[in-house]
Amino acid sequence: MGLKTEALTGGFAEPVFHAQSVFKMLMDGMARPGTIQTVQPDVAPPAPLGIAAGTIALTLCDHDTPVWLSQGLARSAVPEWLGFHTGAPLTTEKAEARFAFTEAGTALSSFGLFASGTQEYPDRSTTVVIELAELEGGRRLALMGPGIQSVTEIAPIGLPETFLRLWTENRALFPRGVDIVLTAGKRFLCLPRTTKITATEI
Repeated sequence: MGLKTEALTGGFAEPVFHAQSVFKMLMDGMARPGTIQTVQPDVAPPAPLGIAAGTIALTLCDHDTPVWLSQGLARSAVPEWLGFHTGAPLTTEKAEARFAFTEAGTALSSFGLFASGTQEYPDRSTTVVIELAELEGGRRLALMGPGIQSVTEIAPIGLPETFLRLWTENRALFPRGVDIVLTAGKRFLCLPRTTKITATEI
């Protein structure tokens, strides 16, 4: 399949219905941090963008939401695919992005480089979508905070060692800060900025 064809295919079969169902899953995911959700819509984003990440992009991105892509995604057919299906403008400035997408294996730098909103408009921040190898089977992390009864555990595979430090720095900005969605294939979980994340004792 040529780059052009790849960019023009693989969107939602029923855009309004699918976007609404995924939006509801994202809201549920943000309200219940760490809960793994599985997307149903059969979208086929160009590699290396995963299915859940592509589905989230189609649901949230539009011509008013600048998108930042990691290097691997920016060099693929993803920019054309996103442009064709959502009209979202791409930005190379992390601080301008409403949404950011990174493919699996990308090194994470400080979330502080992304937009963290303002005290008056904390929602004017970047939502960072990070693709991982798997959402289960890795190092266990404990989540606490709003939407979690006592503690929820997640065990994603592929988060860098620096993630906890980067996340603690992000939480210190509250009510500003970024929100994160971890994706792997068709599955995703949400980590809103209100969530406290610690390494669990083995």
